[in-house]
Formats: sequence, C-alpha cells, structure tokens
Amino acid sequence: MTSALLLSACGGGSTSPGAQASTGAPSTAAAGGKIALVASTDVWGSVAEAVGGDAVEVTSIINDPSQDPHSFEATTRDQLLVQDAKVVVMNGGGYDPFMTQLLSASGTKAPVVDAVEVSGLEGSQEASAEDHGAGHGGEHSDDHGDHADGGGHDHGEFNEHVWYDLGTAGKVAEAIAQQLSAVDPSGASTFQANAKAFTDGLAAVQQVEASVKTSSAGAGVAITEPVPDYMLEAMGLVVKTPEAFSEAVEEGTDVSPAVLADTKALFGDGAVKALVYNEQTTGAETEAVLDAAKAAGTAVVPVTETLPDGQDYTQWMTANAEAIRAAVQG
Repeated sequence: MTSALLLSACGGGSTSPGAQASTGAPSTAAAGGKIALVASTDVWGSVAEAVGGDAVEVTSIINDPSQDPHSFEATTRDQLLVQDAKVVVMNGGGYDPFMTQLLSASGTKAPVVDAVEVSGLEGSQEASAEDHGAGHGGEHSDDHGDHADGGGHDHGEFNEHVWYDLGTAGKVAEAIAQQLSAVDPSGASTFQANAKAFTDGLAAVQQVEASVKTSSAGAGVAITEPVPDYMLEAMGLVVKTPEAFSEAVEEGTDVSPAVLADTKALFGDGAVKALVYNEQTTGAETEAVLDAAKAAGTAVVPVTETLPDGQDYTQWMTANAEAIRAAVQG
C-alpha cells in the first residue's frame, strides 16, 4: 500500500442523485470506448452493470466472498482504477472506508454515488454527514433530493447494509443513470430506461416481501448480524436476537456467556421461526447459535454480503426473499 493510501477516514463523501459529473476530463471512456465505472463491491457493481449495459465498463473492487469491506486494504492498482474512473459507486455509512481512502488519495473529480446518502433511510443523513466530514476529491452536492421516511428502521446506530432495502437499490440505479447521463448525454435515454427496467424488476421481490407481511407479520426470527434486517423489516418480521449478540458479532468482539445463552434459548422455546445466518462471518459463537437452531429443528436461511457466483442483484434478492418466506411460512 502506498503512503497516500494510509490517509485515515471513516466513510466517504458522496454525490446526490442530481449532482453533475465533472467537466474538462481528458476522456470519459475506458478501453473499447466504454465509460469506466468503479464500485466498491460487486453488489453495487451489479446494479451499475444493469444500468450501464454495454456502454459501461464496471470494475468492482471487492468481488470475492472472502473479502471483508470493513477491513479490506486497498492497493495501488485500486487507486489507479479510482483515479481513472468517470463514475464511482460506494456503499457509504462507514461500510467501505477503503473507498474514502482511495478517493482521497487519487484526487479524482469523478462524481460519487453514495448508496447510504441516496437511500433517504432514517439516520442516513447523519451517517453521510460523518462521511462528508472525512471529505474526498469527488464532487458532491448539498441537494439530497426527496427522501423516504425510513420505513420504521430503528437500529440505534445506522444499519449500513442498505442493499437489503429494495427501495434503496432502485434509488441507487436512478442515481447511477443520472451520473452516466451527465458523462455521456447521448446515452441518457438508454441509461434511464435501464434504470427503470431494473427498478421495475424489483417489484416481484417486493411482492414476496408483502406476502410474508400479510401472512406472518409479527413472527419472530433470529439473526447473527443485522445484515438482512431491512428485508426482514419489510416482511413485518421481528428480530428476537439480543442486540448485544448481533452487535458483538458484527464488531468482532466477545459475546458474554449470558447473552449467548439467551440467544440459544430462542430456539428452545419456539420464539423464532427461522435463523437468518450470515454465512460469511462465522466464529465459535455463531456456530453455537447455528447448532442450537439445527438441534431445535428451526429453519436456517444463509445470507451473504456479496453476490453469490452466477447471480445478479435481482436474482440474489429474489432467492433471499423466497428462502425467508419458505422458512417462515413452512
């Protein structure tokens, strides 16, 4: 890692959906005449591919399930990718702090789509303000547009896993379309049509969420981390896991024996219908909870933070929603 990449920050500044791309850049395209777009993870890279189509060359810095965005260390190659990008897409909210380092070190003037900022979820603006305080070279605007009311999300601290909120994914697609249109006005109608098609394609997943809410609202579920919480909330499901457990797992700290015992007890007394388990983060405590769920005959639904091989964003979210529905209604 170069010394420039050692710049410390916690999250990155961002561009609102209406911000304009920088002007005066020597080139707007990658090899083959395509627009170079860099995403922090393959989740947002998949959304960008859906919007950009053949006109965009998308590079996702994290595209391997074994890579942890929280602790990922960027390389000089990553810095060059960001430096040459014409649009950058990041998660924000402190989830992918390596992108803030890259944006600062590269000195890029490319517009940045920050999913947390675009989301409009409750607490997102506070989380984004922290990122803005770190600052970076990309353009951003104080005009954040219309925001949703957050849908009742209440995580104490903001839950940065916003890609499990389908409304946010649609907003990010629209923001990407606007930024690509600013870079290449001739392709604007295509980008906007692609974004609409992507957003429309999420309707079927939202119908699955709605069907669970209709039939099973109030049903209890357990988690190991708050990764899928936005989807669970959209389904009207209630997370019963002690917050001290999921927070400790997410932060990599020890779980007290009492909290572990309380979490395992959820399965013995039938308080939950399913364990929604982040299979990318495992340890002795999560394995103990998984074993307890299996021993009690509780359905286990594995989820991930990055795309499974061979699936795009919509296919992935469809599979997640269907698996949760089957577990809760089974």
